[in-house]
Amino acid sequence: MSDKKLDLGSWVNDVVQHLLDNYSGAFDSVGGVVSGFSEGIEQLLMLPPAWLLIAIFVGLGLWRIGARFAGFTAVSFILIVMTGFWEQTVVTLGLTFSSTLISLLLGIPLGIWAANSERVSLTIRPILDFMQTMPAFVYLIPAAMLFGLGRVPGIIATVIFAMPPAVRLTNLGIRQVNKEIIEAGQSFGCNSRQLLFKVQLPNAMPSIMAGVNQTIMMALSMVIIASMVGAGGLGNDVLASIQRLDIGLGFESGMAVVLLAIILDRITESFGTKQTQARGGLFGWFNAKLQRQ
Repeated sequence: MSDKKLDLGSWVNDVVQHLLDNYSGAFDSVGGVVSGFSEGIEQLLMLPPAWLLIAIFVGLGLWRIGARFAGFTAVSFILIVMTGFWEQTVVTLGLTFSSTLISLLLGIPLGIWAANSERVSLTIRPILDFMQTMPAFVYLIPAAMLFGLGRVPGIIATVIFAMPPAVRLTNLGIRQVNKEIIEAGQSFGCNSRQLLFKVQLPNAMPSIMAGVNQTIMMALSMVIIASMVGAGGLGNDVLASIQRLDIGLGFESGMAVVLLAIILDRITESFGTKQTQARGGLFGWFNAKLQRQ
């Protein structure tokens, strides 16, 4: 007999079981959409040969950062290919992109809404705190029960874990836009939609891109953990190395994860930092924007 005074766990189990009993069809439909979306991105990444995908990332590194980083990107991907982890890396990249896109599609509009409504901001803040602080692998349990094993529960759990930075930093970026610029936009006759898309979002873009960067990093870390429910990718090799106590396999697969994380981090980070440098001041941006209209 349990000596617990408050058995929250049984309540959660009852809720999940209620959802399974009454809404299994809805979860199957959502799972089908998520699975189709993820498989489409993965097939798109698998379509070009390895050298072409590597060339795309090297070109992005050269354009956004410089020749030194482009060389690092080329060496990193060649090393991944030579150690035999290219296919798993592409699968991991596909899962990360899928989870990130879903997180941004949900998170950025929610961040905009929170920036424009103090009530919404106060409501979602504790929810975001809960999403970020709950141990990542805990999300896999209800996700696996509701969606079965495979890539879908992994992506759903990853979205829950990775979405908060997109919401928080979009909210923060819009709130930090200079009030004088907003007043100037209003004085030029901007309606609320024009003010959002032509003034607030462009000036909040460095903060939003920081949110995108953090979302990608958190998604990548969670995708590795999601191998516990059969999501696939490099996480399978990391998990296998733990189960077999295979130090070599763990080092090789872990190195592929680290190299991929560095490449994605530096490239996405550059979009925020270079935009900040290129704006030449908030008023300069606003004036140039008005002149182009």
